[in-house]
Amino acid sequence: MSQTKVPLLDLTRLDPQVRAELHDAFERVLESGRYIMGPEVLSFEAECAEYVGAEEAIGVSSGSDALLASLMALGIGPGDEVVCPTFTFFATAGSVWRSGAKPVFVDSEPRSLCIDPRSIEACITENTKAIIPVHLFGQCADMSQVLAVAQGHGIPVIEDAAQAIGARHGDCCAGAMGISGCFSFFPSKNLGCLGDGGLITTNDQSLAERLRIVRDHGMKPKYHHDHVGGNFRLDALQAAFLRVKLRWLDRHVEMRRENAAAYDELFAQAGIVADQGDPNSEVVPAIDPGKIGLPVRTGKGHTYNQYVIRVPAGGRDELKAHLEAEGIATEIYYPVPLHMQKAFKSIGHGEFPVAEKAAGEVLALPIFPELTRKEIDHVADQVVAWSVSKGHR
Repeated sequence: MSQTKVPLLDLTRLDPQVRAELHDAFERVLESGRYIMGPEVLSFEAECAEYVGAEEAIGVSSGSDALLASLMALGIGPGDEVVCPTFTFFATAGSVWRSGAKPVFVDSEPRSLCIDPRSIEACITENTKAIIPVHLFGQCADMSQVLAVAQGHGIPVIEDAAQAIGARHGDCCAGAMGISGCFSFFPSKNLGCLGDGGLITTNDQSLAERLRIVRDHGMKPKYHHDHVGGNFRLDALQAAFLRVKLRWLDRHVEMRRENAAAYDELFAQAGIVADQGDPNSEVVPAIDPGKIGLPVRTGKGHTYNQYVIRVPAGGRDELKAHLEAEGIATEIYYPVPLHMQKAFKSIGHGEFPVAEKAAGEVLALPIFPELTRKEIDHVADQVVAWSVSKGHR
């Protein structure tokens, strides 16, 4: 058993300059006495809007609340339906449920594992009031196709970009393509704060105004409430921290891409990479036992919030256990598709073979920016060792 320990994420490995800038941000907020809203939040919103390429940005309390506030501001509630993928984090459909609407699940595209645009059309009814594609693992869904379907029916698209700030689809950034874009700044995200935080971007001025009212108990002017909102405000301290980290985001994403490229090269050199088939074909070859499928890139905009490989069902859990024994932390995103969660048992569902297959195959390896080359080599060596033990090289 190896003595080398490789964490999935280590938030203590801060660049000394980043650490110093975070301390300065804390002191600045402490001295200001402005802890709720105020100039730090306003400045962060402006800086994020510019980064994403959106006209407006509204800081909120979390990525989950970004989704909920978007739904509320669009007037979506009981009796309405919202289409979303079943292979994603719970918050996507959980926020729909919290709004009073019904999540309608669709399957995943078999390569990227993002929402399958071809599955959306069949789910649309007269009650469909929004579509929420998820930009999974740091890569944009096929927004050209999603938007084409949505526009054909006059349905707004809410981008769940919680894992994908800075990701691109063609020339557009995640969060600048739908009616709104919802971001999470949970500490594990590429742009993570020192607590909880979120953001909504939009190019719709009217929606932006409604969102600002919704995030503050539906209040405008003070103590006057025409609507019920929530306490969805972003703390000034978190905004100050995020302003620091936003300036480092592109560099940190580039470091993630370099780490991903190193894994790709090491796995390819070892001969353990499965054939993914023709990217233009709807048929994706099965992964041979003992081999792995690498993350599929649909463009150049992948930001690697996670580096997710695929291992044939049964083998995935064996590999995870092998890596754990060698001191390497991994994670399964996601072991149970949403249509199989007990919380949504009452909804009923169809068949989602791609999502169910993916749930048994996906495994995320460490990818955070501060990984050392020694750690990357150790992870790759152990994945290869497991593959060799299965008779592949």
